[in-house]
Amino acid sequence: MVSNQRKLQLLATWGALLLLATAIGCKGFFVNPTLTTLTVGPTTPSVVQGSTLQMAATGTYDDGTTNSLTNNVLWSSDDTTVANIDSASGKLTAEGAGTATITAQSGTVSGSTTVTVTLANVIKITINPSSTSTTPNTDVQYTVAATVSGSSATQDVTSSVTWTASDPNVTFTNGQDPEEAQVGAVTVGTVVTITATYVTSSGTLTATSTLTVN
Repeated sequence: MVSNQRKLQLLATWGALLLLATAIGCKGFFVNPTLTTLTVGPTTPSVVQGSTLQMAATGTYDDGTTNSLTNNVLWSSDDTTVANIDSASGKLTAEGAGTATITAQSGTVSGSTTVTVTLANVIKITINPSSTSTTPNTDVQYTVAATVSGSSATQDVTSSVTWTASDPNVTFTNGQDPEEAQVGAVTVGTVVTITATYVTSSGTLTATSTLTVN
C-alpha cells in the first residue's frame, strides 16, 4: 500500500509537470509583437538654416499597438549638406538650403520624411534666365538664386522652390536643380509666364520669367 508520504510526493511531481506544461503553452501563445511600420515626424517639416529640430519615430506592431522608438532606431540623411542628423538621438541640424530625406531604421523596417531647409533673411529670389524662347515639345532649364539681407552674394535655391506656368501645357518636375520646364503642345506665339515660389520663415517670395514659344 502506498504511503501517504509517497502519495504527496507523486502529487507534487504531477503538479510541477502541470505547471511546466502550462508555462510552455503560455509562452507559445504570448509572443512579443513584431514591428511592421515606422512613422517619422514631423511630416515634411520646413526648417530655417542654422536651426535644429528633434525628429521622432513611432513604431506600429502587428498587434495594433504603437510605441515611441525615437532613441531606438538608426537615423540618417541622404544629404548632410542640407540636413545633418544625429544617428542615435534623431536631432536634426539644418545646414543649407534644399531638401533632404530623413530615414529612421530598425532592422529591416524603415520610415522616412522629406525636410526642407530654407535660408534665413531672404529678401528676394531671381530666376535665370529671366526671359527666353523655345519651340513646342522641348525642355528649358531654369535656376533660382536667393539674395540674403546684408550680403551681396546669392545662394542657389532651385530645388527648394515650387514652379508654375500660365499655360497648362508647360509642366515641371519640382525639386530638381536645374529645374526643367517641359514645354508641350503650346500654341506658337504664346508668351508663357513662369513663376517660382519660395517659402521663407516669414512668408513667401515669388519671381517670374517669360517664355516665348516660337
